[in-house]
Amino acid sequence: MTHVAAVRTAVHHGGMQRRPMQYPQPGGLELDARDGWLRHARRVESPNCDDRPPGVQPTLFVVHGISLPPGEFGGPWIDALFTNQLPADAHPYFAGIAALRVSAHALIRRDGEVVQYVPFQRRAWHAGQSQWQGRERCNDYSIGIELEGTDASAYESVQYGTLARLIARLCRVYPSLSPDRLVGHSDVAPGRKSDPGIAFDWPLLRGLVRFELEVTPR
Repeated sequence: MTHVAAVRTAVHHGGMQRRPMQYPQPGGLELDARDGWLRHARRVESPNCDDRPPGVQPTLFVVHGISLPPGEFGGPWIDALFTNQLPADAHPYFAGIAALRVSAHALIRRDGEVVQYVPFQRRAWHAGQSQWQGRERCNDYSIGIELEGTDASAYESVQYGTLARLIARLCRVYPSLSPDRLVGHSDVAPGRKSDPGIAFDWPLLRGLVRFELEVTPR
């Protein structure tokens, strides 16, 4: 049983199971706080970012879901969107979004690959008009992580595992972050955004993050 499957079973049957299990080390998620880049993730630098306001540190995780075109996975289109190179004529859907200037800090693809677009200490343009607990402009103080998927289709187990490892690593590197401040795009922009959607398993993710922080070695 993989660690994701074990945590999924524990979460949906009354709590975390603390027992020895084989666990893959979080290779590829080494992070240097000096520059905010993951060392072994695929790097595609986006121009759609800027500095956070003076003195503001990231304190919130915002989870997104994305697929381009909608419902299709793979291909170069997410990278193209986040680097302002999406061809408006490549698909009918692209005509309405090609002019957007958006990004995220990172994307987790269906196979668990991590792509980073913006260093974590800078402000990525991912949340748009948003607020959380009365505080507006979530981009100022959040880290945005995209999962390749759709609102109504199940996300892959490897995506949950990779996302949990990334969140845990970020919490360990940036003391301002906490796994208790973990929300979806739909939470900070209700009525305007619906991702990561009804298919996203929040109890599983929260269980995996606890597992990463409490059980796995640093």
